[in-house]
Amino acid sequence: MNGSLMTHPVNSLGFAKPPKDTRVVVAMSGGVDSSVVAAELAAEGYDVVGVTLQLYDHGAALAKKGACCAGIDIHDARRVAEEMGFPHYVLDYENIFKETVIDEFADSYLAGATPVPCIRCNERVKFKDLLATARDLDADCMATGHYIQRKGGVGGAELHMAADPMRDQSYFLFPTTQEQLDFLRFPLGHLESKAETRALAVKHGLAVADKPDSQDICFVPDGNYAALIEKLRPEAASPGKIVDMDGNVLADHRGVIHYTIGQRRGLGIGGLEDPLYVVRLDADKREVVVGPKEALTTRIIPVREINWLGDAPFDSQDEWHLAVKVRSTRPPRAAIVRPLSATTAEVELLEPEEGVSPGQACVFYEDGGSRIFGGGWIWRGD
Repeated sequence: MNGSLMTHPVNSLGFAKPPKDTRVVVAMSGGVDSSVVAAELAAEGYDVVGVTLQLYDHGAALAKKGACCAGIDIHDARRVAEEMGFPHYVLDYENIFKETVIDEFADSYLAGATPVPCIRCNERVKFKDLLATARDLDADCMATGHYIQRKGGVGGAELHMAADPMRDQSYFLFPTTQEQLDFLRFPLGHLESKAETRALAVKHGLAVADKPDSQDICFVPDGNYAALIEKLRPEAASPGKIVDMDGNVLADHRGVIHYTIGQRRGLGIGGLEDPLYVVRLDADKREVVVGPKEALTTRIIPVREINWLGDAPFDSQDEWHLAVKVRSTRPPRAAIVRPLSATTAEVELLEPEEGVSPGQACVFYEDGGSRIFGGGWIWRGD
C-alpha cells in the first residue's frame, strides 16, 4: 500500500478514511440480522443508507408472517432506520423479482428440477440490481446480514464460511462474483452464534431483537410450493403415472409438482416388500419414476453456469481437488472437479451421495478449509 493511502487508519470496512466519510448501503430485510448490521455501522459513525426491497405484492404480504421483505418487514426496517437516525428507502423490485426468480422457480419445478430461489435472488436481484443502486448512491460498499466471511487474500478478497457453522449461508452465495465481492461487506460473518446477534440488537434497543427467523421461501411463506406453482402454471397439476425404473406403471399421480427426488412417503403404492423412492421426475412424459434406495445414490454430477472464485482460471488445470456441497443441509464432501469449459464441469464424489437433484447447487469449498471457490448448478446432463 503506498504512502498516500496511509494518511488515515483503515476503518472496520477496509477504507483508509474516517467512518463518517464512508458511505455504506445496508440491504435491510426487516429481520434482526440486517437491522443489527445497520445499527452497528451507524453507531460506529458510518454514513449509512438503508434500502429495503419490496419483492412481491405489498397488500398480500401484510398478512404473511415469517416472510422476508413483506409489508411488516418493510415497516420494521423503516423503524430501525428512524431509531438509529439514518435515511431509509423502499425500492419496488416486484417485476424484476417475478421475472428473474418466481417465474424460473415455477418453470424449474415443472421441468422436474428442485430449484433454490434464494440463490437466484441473491445473484440476480440483491447482488446485481440492488448493488448497482448502491453504486448509484455513491456508496463505498454495500453491507448485508448474511452469515459469511469476506477475507483479504493474495489475489484479492476471498469468500469464507461463517464462523458459526449452524448459521453459515455460503451455499446460497456461491454465484457472488469477484467484482461483487470487492464491493460487499458481511459484518456478521465472524460472530460465533445467533445469540450474539440478538444481544447486539438488545444493546441498540432494536424492537426486532426477538423477531423470529424466517423459515420458508419468502414468496411461499406457508411452504406450499405446489399451490403456488399450480396458480402460476395451471398445467402443472396434470395427472400422470408413477412408474418403476423399467417403465412399469404402478399407480396414478396428481401432478409431478407434488413430488421431490428422494421422497418415500405419500406415493400411494402399497403391497410391496421394499420401500420405493422417487428417483427421477420426467415432466415431459408426466411420469414420476420410483426405485430402490440405492438408485438414489450418485457419484458423477454434471454442473454448469459455474462461478469460479479461485486464484487461477477454472479451466487452467485438468482437475481440482475440492470439497463440494450438493444440498444446503449437508456438510462438504471430498470431490474431484474436472473442468469441461470455463463454466461447465463434471464433479466426481469420492463417496456417493443420495438424492442429488437437478436444480440444486453444487458449491465448491477448500478441502479441509473455510474458503469458498464458487460453484454451479446441477443439471441432468445428456
